[in-house]
Amino acid sequence: MNSHRRESPVLITSAAPSYEEQLAARRRRYALMMSLRIPCIVLAVLFAKIWWLALALILLSVPLPWMAVLIANDRPPRKAEAPQRLQRSQQALTPSDEDQEPR
Repeated sequence: MNSHRRESPVLITSAAPSYEEQLAARRRRYALMMSLRIPCIVLAVLFAKIWWLALALILLSVPLPWMAVLIANDRPPRKAEAPQRLQRSQQALTPSDEDQEPR
């Protein structure tokens, strides 16, 4: 047996999502935030006669690319936890009455 391995396997039920899953989620967030910018600009053009509403929509759309990049580049912190190990039960198996041979 390999001397570097431990006897009990590592439980992976609380494992972090893979890098590919994290990247896909960050791309979706970036695309969603950037897609919000286009309607803001279109609505600002449509409401050009109401200057304060058009200005508010333009001002809302200005920081969206910056925020989208910051949020998309933010990944969850790595956990510094020790891995959880499977704890085997120490109960002894006893034969049932049906499994015993008659004497």
